Amino acid sequence: MCELKVVIDQKLVFENAVYAKTVGNKVVVKGIMGELKEFSNYAIAEVNIANEQLVLSPTITQN
Repeated sequence: MCELKVVIDQKLVFENAVYAKTVGNKVVVKGIMGELKEFSNYAIAEVNIANEQLVLSPTITQN
């Protein structure tokens, strides 16, 4: 099985993700042990299996 590291701005924010889904303006990820985490105002920017990374980017800009 391939678990992914979730990354925002080159910072690790979640490990061992096996599921990711965009729901409205957020991304929901689930870990290998069933733990859930939601990232509001983010979208999936890149899935890189070779590097085992799921990269998120903000959906809104902050002034």
